[in-house]
Amino acid sequence: SGAGTIEFLYENGEFYFIEMNTRLQVEHPVTEAITGIDLVHEQIRVASGGGLSVRQEDIKFTGHAIECRINAEDPRTFTPSPGTITHFHTPGGLGVRVDSGVYSGYKIPPYYDSLIGKLIVHGRNRVECMMRLRRALDEFVVDGIKTTLPLFRDLVGNPDIANGDYDIHWLEKYLAKGE
Repeated sequence: SGAGTIEFLYENGEFYFIEMNTRLQVEHPVTEAITGIDLVHEQIRVASGGGLSVRQEDIKFTGHAIECRINAEDPRTFTPSPGTITHFHTPGGLGVRVDSGVYSGYKIPPYYDSLIGKLIVHGRNRVECMMRLRRALDEFVVDGIKTTLPLFRDLVGNPDIANGDYDIHWLEKYLAKGE
C-alpha cells in the first residue's frame, strides 16, 4: 500500500484535475501549515503498512498559508541562473518556514531543477500571512545568482495579489506588461 497526492487548479468555483503522484507535491508544506499534519510522517506510516493517523472528517483547517518556490532563474524570463551562491540568508520568525539544502558557496549546476528553496508562511488569516510573507521576502538574501525573489517581492506588493483578485492567467499578463 502507499499514499500519494492529487493536484487540482481551482478557478471560478470549479476544480480542474492536473495530476496524481505517488509522492508528495512540492507544495505539501502549505497543507502541513494549515492542518498541523506532518504529511511526510503520514506517507511513511502508510508505506510501512500502517494506516493514516487521522480521519478526513477530523482534519481542521487553521489560518492561511502561502508558498514561494525560490528558483535559480531570471525573475522575468525564467531562464536558468547557474553559478555560485556567494551569500545565503534565510528569514525566520513566527509562521515562517524555509526548506532548502543550499548554502553560501553552493554551486548551482545548469543541469537540474532550478529550485533552491521553498519559503512557506502561515498566518491566522490572509492579511497576516501576506504581512509575514512581505517581511520574510525582504529578509531572504541569495547573492551571486539571479533568483525569483525580486518577482515575489513585486507580486506581494501588487494590489491584485493582495486582494486575491487574480486567476490562472494573471501572471502571464503581468509579465507581458513588463511591470
